[in-house]
Amino acid sequence: MSRIAILGNAAGGKSTLARHLSKTRGLHHIEIDDLFWQPDWSKTPTEVYERLHDEEIKKENWVIDGVGDFATMMKRADRATDLILLDFPIWIHFWRAAERQMAWANGTIENPPAGGQEMPPTDRLFEMIWEMDRDGMPLLRTLCDEHEERGKNVIRLNSLAELDTFFQAG
Repeated sequence: MSRIAILGNAAGGKSTLARHLSKTRGLHHIEIDDLFWQPDWSKTPTEVYERLHDEEIKKENWVIDGVGDFATMMKRADRATDLILLDFPIWIHFWRAAERQMAWANGTIENPPAGGQEMPPTDRLFEMIWEMDRDGMPLLRTLCDEHEERGKNVIRLNSLAELDTFFQAG
């Protein structure tokens, strides 16, 4: 039984890593963005999102990526057997988000977030990255510390080189 929750800021590689782990470890992949966001980038109604989220995390053998909201993220972390925190400097997220936005605008994006049909507004995306770095990442670090103190396996990846090494290890 393996339930892996991948956490971190936007455009850090959470979904790419989750798809890889899903293939290499035979785990069901759940992308929080698919549950949390509508195709027009409005939020899924809370009661619908929470119901879908809770149905997914009841299952066994999954890898789930994303944050969504903090209440469901905490439920997900509690249910997970392993946590992976992608904890990069903010400039990496801005850079990777800009690359993704350009690919989206050029029609060359692979695996758009949330199965998106519309490119998210760049200004709002960058604002969310900033807010997550300032407000959300300290909460994620504390959450991981608490789970690690309770004996849960927590992996912290702090650079793209560490992410690549972990990715290659499968």
